[in-house]
Amino acid sequence: MHHLVRWQPNRRACLIQSNPFMLWHKELGRGAVDELRFLTALHRPGSLVDVGAHDGLLTLPLSRLPGAHVLAFEPLPAAFSRLSAACAGIAAIEPLPLALGDVPGELTLSVPVVEGARQEQWASLVKTFEGHGPHVAAERVQVRVVTLDSFGLLDLTAMKIDAEGAEYEVLRGARDTLLRCRPILTLELEERHREGCTWAVPAFLDALGYTTCFALDNQWWPASALDRATMQRAGPGPSDYAVSDPYVFNFFAWPLERDAEVRRCLPDVQPRA
Repeated sequence: MHHLVRWQPNRRACLIQSNPFMLWHKELGRGAVDELRFLTALHRPGSLVDVGAHDGLLTLPLSRLPGAHVLAFEPLPAAFSRLSAACAGIAAIEPLPLALGDVPGELTLSVPVVEGARQEQWASLVKTFEGHGPHVAAERVQVRVVTLDSFGLLDLTAMKIDAEGAEYEVLRGARDTLLRCRPILTLELEERHREGCTWAVPAFLDALGYTTCFALDNQWWPASALDRATMQRAGPGPSDYAVSDPYVFNFFAWPLERDAEVRRCLPDVQPRA
């Protein structure tokens, strides 16, 4: 049975409507692994890239990993100001007020405003938030876009990508770096942000020799096992917070040559039988 979950804006938990006393954490769902645990378990010293760093929720703990240097990309000016303040004085973090994409230049970043409240977690380069009714407006800001390949990184060990629908472009602009450095990846992929992303992104990574999975009920599942009708059922707009239970949007990718290491470092998450 799949429950609808009411996700409250600017909160990191959801309330399952069928049981108002049960908290369901958005980050974990029913999986046994989240972004931080995955990146920590498989950590190797070197550069880490946080795409969509926002206030530094993952940037800060990642910077404390041994030998880590975090490049934290956040193009939204208000969020970048808070990120810079949070990272002040931390040599292991390099905050960058840039968006990553597949072509350098400038793009419009749209931030929905619901009944006067800015929903920064929905800020997107690929959505305009038009057609959601009079209670939803949008702020727009021009941001600079660069490719990750332009940095010429030689020691990239991990990437966290939360680009609200622009994940495919981020990866296209990082293709040479992925082939050269073979980092592990965490990705937030949601059909409501970009239709087709849950198959296009894994297909792109597959061509580069990567496995892409999600964790559910203590098992790894290939991205192809995602049932979009029941595992990603959600309202399309920033004012509709109902999502399915489970709501699977965290995906994990690693080079095929590191498959045995993933199983060894996360032994409680079993391969699908």
